[in-house]
Amino acid sequence: MSLNDFDRILYELEPVAVSTETLGKSQINFTFLKEFSSGKIVYGINTGFGPMAQHRIPYADRLILQYNLIRSHASGAGKVIDQRYSRAMLIDRLNTFAQCKSGVHPDLLILLCDMLNKNLVPAIYEHGGVGASGDLVQLAHMALAIIGEGELFSNHEVLSSAEVLAKNHLTPFAIRLREGLAMMNGTSCMTGIGIINLSEAKTLLGWSILISATINEIFEAFDDHISVPLNHAKLHVGQHKVAEAMRNILSKSILMKDRLSYLYNDNAETHFKDKVQEYYSLRCMPQILGPLYDTLAHAENILICELNSVSDNPIVDHEAGNIFHGGNFHGDYVSLEMDKIKIAVTKLSMLAERQLNYLLNDKLNGKLPAFINTRTIGLNFGLQGLQYTATSTVAENQTLSNPVYVHSIPSNNDNQDIVSMGTNAALMAGRVIDNTFEVLAVEVLALAEAIDCLDKADMLSEKPKQLYVAIRNICGKIDDDLPKYKDLAALKIYLKSNNPNII
Repeated sequence: MSLNDFDRILYELEPVAVSTETLGKSQINFTFLKEFSSGKIVYGINTGFGPMAQHRIPYADRLILQYNLIRSHASGAGKVIDQRYSRAMLIDRLNTFAQCKSGVHPDLLILLCDMLNKNLVPAIYEHGGVGASGDLVQLAHMALAIIGEGELFSNHEVLSSAEVLAKNHLTPFAIRLREGLAMMNGTSCMTGIGIINLSEAKTLLGWSILISATINEIFEAFDDHISVPLNHAKLHVGQHKVAEAMRNILSKSILMKDRLSYLYNDNAETHFKDKVQEYYSLRCMPQILGPLYDTLAHAENILICELNSVSDNPIVDHEAGNIFHGGNFHGDYVSLEMDKIKIAVTKLSMLAERQLNYLLNDKLNGKLPAFINTRTIGLNFGLQGLQYTATSTVAENQTLSNPVYVHSIPSNNDNQDIVSMGTNAALMAGRVIDNTFEVLAVEVLALAEAIDCLDKADMLSEKPKQLYVAIRNICGKIDDDLPKYKDLAALKIYLKSNNPNII
């Protein structure tokens, strides 16, 4: 499954189906596990779980064991996570089972397809998983909904899963062999959230590049900081991509300055009105945003691998004629990438806050009134109040950027003695990403005000002009001191819902 496949199923609700060949292979895998485990000790079939795996479970209790596992681990707390996260988790789990190495009955794959096609997704709680035997608690809530004892979203309302399944003419899944453990063992929650984070972080990167280019343009910056010779003197792909994107945006600009024409001549001035080099928040975008590009590129590769992997334990390999025990449920790959994305996006939010400060601080930009206040200084306040929102939100991002990956706490009677905290990492990265859209909402509002104040709307390059028009279609020029929180909310929705396709 590619990320495009995943996105179509997640956002466009593209119907899914499992091929006859895969269903047949799943049946073979299930039958192999059933026959292989007869008379043998196989973890999760006739043993307890975790530190209780030393206890053999009688054959007559094998199905009760699976139900007990689901019910006992459906112990989540906190808020119910976003429906998109739950749907993403369901997609990932179906793709895992379609690898046919989990020993599940094919009816489970069919039910997951039906649930996705009817957009019935489980209500999952944010707190509980430690990301070691996978997302045990979150996936237990998924499993609980699938067996008809949990909760499902129905038209954005959380209802009894038995009620919702019946209303949609679906029968709750009945455990056949080890499906309780199979549904719970894996990285599907953190991976699903991680893929959404990846997509939204890419959108943030595109907006940041466009906003940065627009700020450079309206202040008539020198263009050599995005030139090929300068940026290719360093060998980082991300830096090259960001500089190239900015060059493309500004390729026909009538405002950007050529250093050769302005300074590399017989200039006799002893004091220059404009800075010879712009502040770092204007001229170092390739070097600041390039690392985010590279981080996202690497994370994409990791998440595609995880999405198409079997994160179960044990692995039921009917082709090898054996069952292999290990730790494919461990979420370190995803956890580390979420921390890296979170840190890089926090830096993007810091860049946005500094660019906002440049726009609002007349002593820095030298061309705009303080806080872009075009009315009576002292009586009116311009964008002064909005800056606080950006500053406090960036401060929260900085606090949240403490890495989760290195915060392992042993659990499960020390059986899970080193864990990934992958779902925590993914959820916190999502929080940082969401916060950053709020910061950019403040920045673009200020940017539109600056463009109007400098009277440069009609001089902008194509994409900066499109951004300006979009902002003004959402919120008008600030002519008086009025609350702007609704405008900020609308701008955030616009930024989050529209990828500028810059890079």
